[in-house]
Amino acid sequence: MIIGLTGGIATGKSTVTKYLQNNYHIKIYDADTYARDAVAPGQPAFAAIRERYGAEVLTPTGELNRAWLGERVFGDVGERRWLESLIHPQVRRQYERIYAQTGHREALVVFSIPLLFEAQMTDLVQQVWVVWCTTGQQQQRLMARQGLTPAQAQARVSAQLPLYLKMWWADHLLNNAGTYADLYRQIDILMARVGGARVADQHQGSSIAVGLD
Repeated sequence: MIIGLTGGIATGKSTVTKYLQNNYHIKIYDADTYARDAVAPGQPAFAAIRERYGAEVLTPTGELNRAWLGERVFGDVGERRWLESLIHPQVRRQYERIYAQTGHREALVVFSIPLLFEAQMTDLVQQVWVVWCTTGQQQQRLMARQGLTPAQAQARVSAQLPLYLKMWWADHLLNNAGTYADLYRQIDILMARVGGARVADQHQGSSIAVGLD
């Protein structure tokens, strides 16, 4: 079973993956890591970005100035799509390699892909879990986490597919508009339904507790 975990920006995907790692010892394959690797110095995407934007896109140490680049692409749909056209194929190739290597030897793994639908990677997973909260909560979390203005936070939220569409297409929903305890309880219920027993069998002697309450 490969679960595709997605949602909107700042809806709580990292909170879910940390809980799955710490409490169920599930292997998480995070698209953000592969996206960062794709634009690291020495990679073709890095060279293309440097050529397109010039030295202004680099930090004094020669790496990408992500804050500068973010402002540029979130304010211009064309630029964002151009950047995604560089990154998404490389991220997909990485997941295809993982899929081929992993196969079904592991009982349950998670592909954490923020742009699962946008990048058309749903064919690589068997189930889709969407983490959601309110739009207002997304914006407030972005502002608190990254020091963004309301307009900047709104631009980042609007850059993704509407969250209601992702929720409509999901196999399972995780409501992160409430407390951590509420979210964790929902995860436990899903794990009991789709993989908890198999994961527990793999880790006999651990402190894993899977239940419906």
